[in-house]
Amino acid sequence: MKLASVQIQGQVRAAVVQGAQVATIGAPGEDLGALLRAGTSISEFAALAAQAGEWHALSDAQFLAPVPRPGKAVCVGLNYADHTRESRMEQPAHPTLFMRCASSLAAHESAVRRPPGDDSLDFEGEMVVVIGTGGRHIRREAALSHVFGYAVGNDISVREFQFRSPQWTLGKNVDGTGPWGPWVVTADALPPGGSGLKIETWLNGQVMQSANTSDMIFDVATLVASVSEAMTLEPGDILFSGTPAGVGMGRTPVRYMQPGDVVEVGIERLGLLRNRIVAG
Repeated sequence: MKLASVQIQGQVRAAVVQGAQVATIGAPGEDLGALLRAGTSISEFAALAAQAGEWHALSDAQFLAPVPRPGKAVCVGLNYADHTRESRMEQPAHPTLFMRCASSLAAHESAVRRPPGDDSLDFEGEMVVVIGTGGRHIRREAALSHVFGYAVGNDISVREFQFRSPQWTLGKNVDGTGPWGPWVVTADALPPGGSGLKIETWLNGQVMQSANTSDMIFDVATLVASVSEAMTLEPGDILFSGTPAGVGMGRTPVRYMQPGDVVEVGIERLGLLRNRIVAG
């Protein structure tokens, strides 16, 4: 099942996507995040989808970030060995975690603005994990039962900001540089942990990254358990699970994104995320 947040007929709504059509579910003004925070389960979403009324063409809907303002957006760095090597860093023994604020997140087809005077805007195709059931001190063995679903993400980074200091926060939180979506695919429709899915990134149609989610060093269950050691996970929280090799800064010569570029991230069975780069 594919679930999204959309703006349609002047209203923000949660929605279900089937093929080339979309139908709203829930109450007017409620996005997918609101329904998740209310404790709506996958089976309850399926019942809402079965009762959906009028169907619309996908082109009639503007996709928002699936959870427009999650309580937490936790990101994972250095989670593919080949990306760690191209970054010229040591492979850590534990997940490398950092945060994105809500204002840094964005939607499918949204314009990503390169900061004025910057020439270091880089792509990072990733799988996003959406939490459905909250908790603290979650055991790895139980972690996947807390996952609602998975989506496509692009942890776009401003490298010049990122490496001004040992902390990556600034370069990872430029407004609107964390697009994800267009929708969430529920966990029951996918392999456990979203494993075994091909992930690719294209820049102007050229393949830049190509890997498989099974290549992650720390799998989804480990990530959920690790994050919950320190913080309470809540419904609607999201985790960007890390990017494979092929990013712009790891290339010779480097290949950063320019205004007019179109960047796409595709993950098998999850969909395609597309964004255009514009001048800030």
